[in-house]
Parts: sequence; C-alpha cells; structure tokens
Amino acid sequence: MKSPFPGMDPYLERHWGDVHQRMMTYTCDWLQARLPSDLRARMQERVYIEFPDERRNEYYRDVRVLERPRGSSSSAATALAEPATTTETGNGEVVPAEPLVIHLDIEPVTEGYIEIVDVKSGHRVVTTIEVLSPTNKRPGEGQELYLQKQADMKQAGVNIVEIDLLRGGQRVLLAVPALIPPSHRTAYQICIWRAARPRQIEVFPVPLREPLPVFRLPLRPTDRDVILNVQAIVDQCYRNGGYDDIDYHGDPDPPLSPQDGAWADGLLREKGRR
Repeated sequence: MKSPFPGMDPYLERHWGDVHQRMMTYTCDWLQARLPSDLRARMQERVYIEFPDERRNEYYRDVRVLERPRGSSSSAATALAEPATTTETGNGEVVPAEPLVIHLDIEPVTEGYIEIVDVKSGHRVVTTIEVLSPTNKRPGEGQELYLQKQADMKQAGVNIVEIDLLRGGQRVLLAVPALIPPSHRTAYQICIWRAARPRQIEVFPVPLREPLPVFRLPLRPTDRDVILNVQAIVDQCYRNGGYDDIDYHGDPDPPLSPQDGAWADGLLREKGRR
C-alpha cells in the first residue's frame, strides 16, 4: 500500500531508525545502477556514544590525586583519605556509606551514509550523501561529528548532498537558514554543495504537501550528473517496511502546524485513513 501523503509521510518520523536504514540501502542500489562504470556507491558508518541527556558542559576536576616524594605528608591528603559520608558504630568502627547504583542503558549509535568512490584512483571519495538523523539535529556528539564531517569534506573537495526529511531539531545543513528566502523554508529540505562551485549551495524546497523532488546529484567534473528520485525511494521504504499498519488517527511526532494539521486531516479522511 502507498502512503496517503503525496510526498514525505510525517508519520514515518516515528520509525526513523528503520526508515533511515532502508533509505541508505535503496539509495545506494538506485545509484549503483546509474553510475559510470568506474564509480561505486558504498555504504559507510560512523559510531559514537550518545548519553541520555547529552550534557556537553566543560568538565572540572572534583578531586586531584597527587604523587608526592616518599616520606612527605600533607594534611590535605590525610583529610581526603576517608569517605565524606560515613557512619560510626558503637565500637568505633567506621562503615562507608552505600551508594545508589544507577544502570545506564547506553549503546553506541551507528549512523549510515553513502560515499561515491572512484575505483581507478584508489577509491577516492567523489560525493558523500547524508540522510539526516535526529542525533545530527540536536546538540551532542552526533551533531559535532556531523558538522566536523561537513568541514572535512569541503576541505577535501568532495561533493556534499544533504537530505533532511525530519521536521524536528536544529537545521545543520550547509545552507545557513538566514540565507534561505521564505519561499524555500519548507518542512523538509535538500541541500547540495558542489566542489566545482565552492561559493554556491543548491537548495531544494521540500513542502509537506508536495511530492519529494527528483534532482541531479554531482559526480566528477567530467561526469554528467546522476538523477536521484527521492520520492521513489521513500515510497519503497513505506512499501517494503510494511507501514500500511500506521494509525493515522493521532498526531505525528512532532505535531504538525495548525494549518498543515487541518490539511492532513482532510487528506486522511479523503483517503479513508481517518
């Protein structure tokens, strides 16, 4: 079954882990069949740890342990030798306080992206393609690594293609929001930086109410651009992922604006999904 939405389905954002993985695979397959014979599309991964509250403040030492020459003494060192909170029994024995043990469910975060490489030049990276994840759009290590990769790829002269199909979070595309005219400040966005035109950034508006665009993806300066049909890939994610079981009676996460919410309500009722 096809999504009831003409373009990006906002209800897919709740299932982004699965959708993202599928988009990487289907995009890679799409490109592989259309690239010049000496280029290859390869899926890559970056891994990092994301803490529950992503506290990124500067750290200060609570305690310093100093090595002193043998035989020397220090009243400060003696004062720190015992726990700050202790209990003394009737016979003078000191019992250390028991801590509250909190178990952190912290797993490494793995994010996929695509690189197009030139197999005849030692697999030099020609173009990198990113489909943004929530961790790229909120402060923390995921965002820091993403922004660092942006800078590294630009410095290396690698074409950058960014596809942002998430409404929540902070926009981190190369196209600075302040430079984008209101007509292109849409719910979703696609951004392309071509190494051959380093002072230009191509921005594609992606409104909620319209199909996702078909656009030209840059390769080497001597190559013709390859066509990428994002709508076909998202449709494949919906179909192969079995997302016809989505309950469209509630609001998506994050919620739509009042205007888009009213439009979506009418659309879903018309399609018999609400």
